[in-house]
Amino acid sequence: MTVRPFLPYADKRLHTPAQPVEAVTEAVRMVWDDMIDTMEAMPGVGLAAPQIGIMLRLAVVDASEKRGQAIRMANPEILHESVQFRDYEEASPNLPGVSARITRPRAVTVRYLNESGEIEDRDFVSLWATSVQHQIDHLNGKMYVDHLSPLRRKMLVAKAAKLAKRG
Repeated sequence: MTVRPFLPYADKRLHTPAQPVEAVTEAVRMVWDDMIDTMEAMPGVGLAAPQIGIMLRLAVVDASEKRGQAIRMANPEILHESVQFRDYEEASPNLPGVSARITRPRAVTVRYLNESGEIEDRDFVSLWATSVQHQIDHLNGKMYVDHLSPLRRKMLVAKAAKLAKRG
């Protein structure tokens, strides 16, 4: 297992929808293992494969307090969103040094292929729901800053670039 590098924000792959996973294979399981190692090294509560340059609809989420509870998902799709919303300060290692408060549904029901290759429907609430939605955005070629106004997004991207130059 390996900790993989993150793509920079400007990389076109971060702004391109990922390809569906045909089947959960040993190669897919190895990618998930690397993604979990990479997520833990951040540390973070989720990671989508495009963030590390793998253009497949793969995501991992672990919003548990203890850690080690990562859920592996292939081709996740939201089936249902709650009418209640929740604000959360979101960030991404692809745009380091900045964050923004994003409003998302407080709970979602998601269908995905699990690590056994079986279709699973699961409910996620609070931080789990926020992270799953954040990862699905990545799989669709969107980042959390795409939920902001164009001016706010431009300011955050410029601030991240300035911080990166400082080192």
